Amino acid sequence: MSERYDSIVIGTGQAGPSLAVRLAAAGRKTAIIERKRIGGTCVNNGCIPTKTLIASARAAYVARHGGDFGVAIKGAIEVDMARVKARKDEVVCQSVDGVTRWLETTSGVSLIRGHARFESAHSVSVGDRLLEAGEIFVNVGGRANVPEMPGIGEIPHLDNSTIMGVDFLPGHLVIVGGSYIGLEFAQMYRRFGSRVTVIEMAPRLIAREDEEVSAAIKEILEAEGIAFRLNAKCIAIARRGDGVAVQMSCDDEPREIVGSHLLLAVGRVPNTADLGLDKAGVATDARGYIVVDDELRTNVTGIWALGDANGRGAFTHTSYNDYEIVAANLLDGEKRRVSDRIPTYALFIDPPLGRAGMTEREVRTSGRKALVATMPMTGVGRARERGETQGFLKVLVDAESRRILGAALLGIEGDEVVQGLLDVMYASAPYTVVRRAMHIHPTVAELIPTLLGNLQPLA
Repeated sequence: MSERYDSIVIGTGQAGPSLAVRLAAAGRKTAIIERKRIGGTCVNNGCIPTKTLIASARAAYVARHGGDFGVAIKGAIEVDMARVKARKDEVVCQSVDGVTRWLETTSGVSLIRGHARFESAHSVSVGDRLLEAGEIFVNVGGRANVPEMPGIGEIPHLDNSTIMGVDFLPGHLVIVGGSYIGLEFAQMYRRFGSRVTVIEMAPRLIAREDEEVSAAIKEILEAEGIAFRLNAKCIAIARRGDGVAVQMSCDDEPREIVGSHLLLAVGRVPNTADLGLDKAGVATDARGYIVVDDELRTNVTGIWALGDANGRGAFTHTSYNDYEIVAANLLDGEKRRVSDRIPTYALFIDPPLGRAGMTEREVRTSGRKALVATMPMTGVGRARERGETQGFLKVLVDAESRRILGAALLGIEGDEVVQGLLDVMYASAPYTVVRRAMHIHPTVAELIPTLLGNLQPLA
């Protein structure tokens, strides 16, 4: 016999719990299903644990550089990796327990453990249980991509999930992938004390960014002792004694790097292959992402897809915004759209990169007349006081509307300062609102008006 609900949410990642609770508050009897970890990627092996590890790595880095600030630390700085992992686990457990209690104690919400599979457009099986509902919300997230490369199936390797179990210091961590995940782990483990080499197939790091951003990030990380090998076109994996060898080139020397451990950081794939989407008639694209419209509805009436599985964003904040869009449209009579949001994200190396809106390349491609201003972090008093003057600030403005088109803030607190520009962009206000604002001294944000006062035509 089937169990009848008004709504079913599949997955407890960032969008799922909030949506389930909101649906229940609106009077809908709701089931939320999780087959593995409550909280999804962000809570278990994404944002929360990685930023906790980054904090430990920064503590080690600051301790080693205490002498630069007149603070003498006697003896060697030692990193206890078992304690580092234990601290990370404690923080994760707090988050998981909080989400679990929230779902288990919310009236109208039933938390069901198990693997959900569609049996039809309005029914889902979980083990030997059959659940039916008029509304089904797919929030199954994604997982690390394991690309097809010679030897990969024969050699043990780490990804962003399995590396969360590491409680030791790798002697030489080789990372395949020079984008956000790979670079954060590269700096983290270098600061813990590992030798680190990053291998990237593209000619530069994080190729979606403008060239000067990629170059500056490479320079920052190289200064900490991280080695890079770009244009790696013939990647293959093999065992070398107790370690692993990564072939990088068919021509250039050296052709391979030998390390103690291998981390794959080459993108994500959606968890959609084993959902029975074909039984529900839900369409996916060539990469397995669920096809959705501007309001996150699939091609099947009564089924929505949120989070990483829909291919419309790959961040925790885009997943949560998916929830906000669906809830507002379904329950509040609003008309919110995915296309209304402004792309924004951060690279959480140290110093961080805060990004909002368009890159310079995108602005040039659009053909619009634009203004641009840049400022090195050496010109920011707060950065000099902190002894962290790496990076730069960059803002792009539409020459006709005077609205901010995009920003790249690579420097201390860049991930926070960019939020102020983002708010002005959402308000569709001209850049002069920020240019004329009075900011607190001494801060990084106080230099944004100065930066905007130096706008020049984009050549």
